[in-house]
Amino acid sequence: MRVIVVGAGVLGTMHAWQAVERGHEVVHLERETEARGASVRNFGLIWVSGRAQGEELDTALRARELWEGIGARVPDLGFRANGSLTAIRTQAELAVAEQALTLPDAAARGYRLLDADQTRAANPALRGELLGALWCERDAAVEPRTAQPALRAALQATGRYTFLPGREVRDVIGENAVRDDHGDVHTGDLVILCTGAWLGGLVRELAPSLPVRKVRLQMMQTDPLGETLTTSVADGDSFRYYPAFAGTALDRLRDTQPQPDVAAEHKMQLLMVQRRDGGLTIGDTHEYDQPFGFDVVEDPYDHLVGVAEDLLGRPLPRVRRRWAGVYAQCVDTTRVVHRERLRDGVWLVTGPGGRGMTCSPAIAETTAELANL
Repeated sequence: MRVIVVGAGVLGTMHAWQAVERGHEVVHLERETEARGASVRNFGLIWVSGRAQGEELDTALRARELWEGIGARVPDLGFRANGSLTAIRTQAELAVAEQALTLPDAAARGYRLLDADQTRAANPALRGELLGALWCERDAAVEPRTAQPALRAALQATGRYTFLPGREVRDVIGENAVRDDHGDVHTGDLVILCTGAWLGGLVRELAPSLPVRKVRLQMMQTDPLGETLTTSVADGDSFRYYPAFAGTALDRLRDTQPQPDVAAEHKMQLLMVQRRDGGLTIGDTHEYDQPFGFDVVEDPYDHLVGVAEDLLGRPLPRVRRRWAGVYAQCVDTTRVVHRERLRDGVWLVTGPGGRGMTCSPAIAETTAELANL
C-alpha cells in the first residue's frame, strides 16, 4: 500500500512511522522546509502524570510504551525515562497530591509521594524550600527540536519513505490523491491529513464544522544550568491544569490558595525540562481567545523565572530564547484527538492539544488500525 501523509509535525511523522512499520510505502508532504509549529515549540514531554482517567490515560500509557521502543531504535530522539517531580510547597498542594495517590490508576502512573529530603535525593538541583513532591515514574522526555529529523532519517533508511518539504497541499482529489502548490499530483491508496493548527484553507473546505480551536502559549529556554536536572519538574499550579487532579482537595486549593494575578490571567503552570545541552525549557501560558496577540509579553516570563528560581534555590542561567506557539485542541477537551474519515481513503487527524507530543505514537497506531493499514 502507498500512503500519502500531509504534515510533518510529530503527529504526521508518527503516522508515517506506523505506515512504514506495517510494510507500506509513504510519501510525506510538508508545506514548510521543516515542521515549525507546536511539534518543535514544546517541552518534549511524554507526560502521563496528569492525564484524565480512561481513554486519555490509556492513550498516554500506550504512547509512553511506543516512545520507549522507538527511542531505543532512534537514539537521536534523546528519549530518557527521567520521570517527573511536581514540587509541593503548601499544605493545600500536599492535600491534592495525597488525594492523587488514592486514584485507582495511581500505580499505573507510577505515583509516589516524596518528602523534602527524598525529593532532593531524587533531584539534587531542587534546593529551594518545599514540603516534598509527587513523583511520577512513567513520565519521560525527548528532544522536540530534533525529534522529527531523527525519525525521518530512520524512515528514509528503510527505502520506503519519501519526504517532500515545501509542498503545500491545495486539493484532495477523489479518494486517493492530493495536488500540491507545485501542481504535482501524489496518488496513493490512503491519504492522512495531519495539518496541526492549520485549520483554514483546504482543511476548512473539507471539514467546515471542525470542532477544534487554537491555543497560544509562551515559553523560553535558558543557557546550560551547569548541573543535571535529573527529572522533569512541575510546580503546584500544574495541579490546577491537569484533569487527573480534579477533586475536593483541588477545590479547596482553588478556594484557599489563589494564583498570583499574572498566573491566573495567563492560565499558567510551570513545567521545566533540561535539554541535552544542559539548558532548561521553561513554560508556559495558555491563551484561548482569538485573535491572539502577535507579540510575547514579559510579565509571564518574570513569573516563570521567579517560580523556577524558588524551586532551584539559585538564579537561572541567562534566557537564551523566547517564543510563542499555537496548537490545535478539540473544543471538547475530554477528547484525545479529532479523527474524521472525510471520505473513503481520506482521514483528517488533528486537535490533540497539549497532548500531541505525548500521545502521537498511540494516536497514529489507532488511525492505522481504523484505516486497515
